[in-house]
Amino acid sequence: MSSESADRSKFRIRIWVAGLFAMLCLGFIVARLWVLQVDRHDGFVQRADSNRTAFVPIPPRRGDIVDRHGEVLARNQLNYTLEMMPAQVKSIDKTLSELSEVVNLSEYEIRRFKRKLQDSSRYAHVVLRNNLNDVEAAWFASQAFRFPGVNLKGRWVRDYPQGEAAAHVVGYIGRISENDQESLENAGQMGNYRGTDVIGKKGVEKTYEQVLHGLTGSESIEVNAKGRVVRSLNRNDPNAGKDLVLTIDMRLQRIAEQAFAGQRGALVAIDPSNGEILAFVSRPAFDPNLFVDGIDVESWRLLNESEDFPLINRPLFGTYPIGSTYKPFVALAALELKKRNAKDIVYDPGYYELGTQRYRNSGSTAYGAIDMHRALVVSSDTYFYSLAPLIPIDVLRDFMAQFGFGQMTDIDLDGEKAGVLPSTGWKRKAFKRREDQSWYQGETVSSLVGQGYNSFTLLQLAQATSVLANMGVLQQPHIVRAIKDARTGESKPIQIKPPQNLSLNPANIKVVRDAMVDVTKIGTARRAFEGVSYDVAGKTGTAQLFSLKGGKYISEAVNERLRDHSLFMGFAPAQNPKIALAVLVENAGWGGAVAAPIARKVFDAWVLPTTPVQVSTPQPILAIKP
Repeated sequence: MSSESADRSKFRIRIWVAGLFAMLCLGFIVARLWVLQVDRHDGFVQRADSNRTAFVPIPPRRGDIVDRHGEVLARNQLNYTLEMMPAQVKSIDKTLSELSEVVNLSEYEIRRFKRKLQDSSRYAHVVLRNNLNDVEAAWFASQAFRFPGVNLKGRWVRDYPQGEAAAHVVGYIGRISENDQESLENAGQMGNYRGTDVIGKKGVEKTYEQVLHGLTGSESIEVNAKGRVVRSLNRNDPNAGKDLVLTIDMRLQRIAEQAFAGQRGALVAIDPSNGEILAFVSRPAFDPNLFVDGIDVESWRLLNESEDFPLINRPLFGTYPIGSTYKPFVALAALELKKRNAKDIVYDPGYYELGTQRYRNSGSTAYGAIDMHRALVVSSDTYFYSLAPLIPIDVLRDFMAQFGFGQMTDIDLDGEKAGVLPSTGWKRKAFKRREDQSWYQGETVSSLVGQGYNSFTLLQLAQATSVLANMGVLQQPHIVRAIKDARTGESKPIQIKPPQNLSLNPANIKVVRDAMVDVTKIGTARRAFEGVSYDVAGKTGTAQLFSLKGGKYISEAVNERLRDHSLFMGFAPAQNPKIALAVLVENAGWGGAVAAPIARKVFDAWVLPTTPVQVSTPQPILAIKP
């Protein structure tokens, strides 16, 4: 074969190889295009849509809180907010620097904003500054063209128009913490809180959080390749939270709070017929508005470090010995258990002897021969001391538990404590040393007059008082009356436990109630209720905090924080009770001198609502010290 023929043959082979290679490449491209355009078409379309769309949560408007007459306790105010969408901002640091020349941005606000950026989507509106005033809002609006991605928006901000009034009932909202996030995730609620910065922290704001919060909405927006918003594609409006109608009467609440006149203490007033809380006082209190956007360090320090503990919900969390206000229930126990007849006479020489120990009346007053009625009227300790051999502590414990002493009431507020209703079993668990676990007769003596290990909340005392007022029927105490849909106007009463009849003998209840009426007419509370135009049943109490080991009590010689608590419990009108209450004033002394006058003002305001409440503080009765 000639050289020329060989070259042509090689050339044809190369052409065939090149052509075959080209065909293979073309086939690969066609196959790849088939995969991309046909086989994986749906997946790429979905990814393309996701790249050009973003979902922005729309937080709902929080429900309002009103009292039983519609007076607003918590609401939402329209406020100006400066927000930034990171996807629309080229340089966040540069924007913040230039923005500081237009509106005032503190270092704290900038740090808080940057922390939020880390937990937010690029397409979310992140709050940069809250509560802009009208001047700042107008000034930014005139310069807004300089700041793409930064918007001035109106938003709903929680407001508590009553300030400190009923603060422990309403509670407050605060920023969602890590613990809150964990709780929401465990409850499967985290999705409903996207875009929401706050959550209920205390009071009914916390207890009814899911009702008040509502349902979060969402908006689907289209963005271009640079992340700029092009248009809104779809919007699901949020469902606003429902309103709460409380059982509280704000007129009565304010009168009760003002009656404390700067003193520390608590008051709970209940409608005995249905368990509705009419007034719920814890003094001192705090302004819940401080917590809405995060409390500042100085305000938190003043509240948290105050020796008056304004953040403590005293009616729920504070536990106290209740002194002689326990005696009506002990008297009822003696009658119901058939340990003593109401007409039985006990001689009161001013003290009760148990072995070598003498337990004295207050002031060592001797009342002579007395029956149950007079013992309650003059508040004879000796009469009730003498029941110690007749009523074992475990029997007393079982009887008192049915009134709610030492038990959770399950009121619809957070932070309730059970307190201590002592028994032999309780003492074995409470003390580690074996020699401290035995129960002694002298401890029963102290328990019968509301001292010793007895430690109850004021809510428990008010609930037990309402049982006497309601002739032995216990109603569950509650703060919320109804849940109202602001959009439809539909109001739905809350569900509570059914009434519980304690099956007490009406004749025995009458013995106790009649004596309590005379307490306010001729007994230890007579000065506080002078001139009252309706009958009041009540009992004063003075709870000892500091043991003098047999010495004489002189209040001026004892540290103010260790002085006796002043108490009163009762109901009115006595024959047809509309209100039952318990009052405690910390370290204020005799119940008839301090707590009873506060109760008088509350009773007058509720029983005689058109009569101005003007009751002077009476002088203490020196001969009778309940």
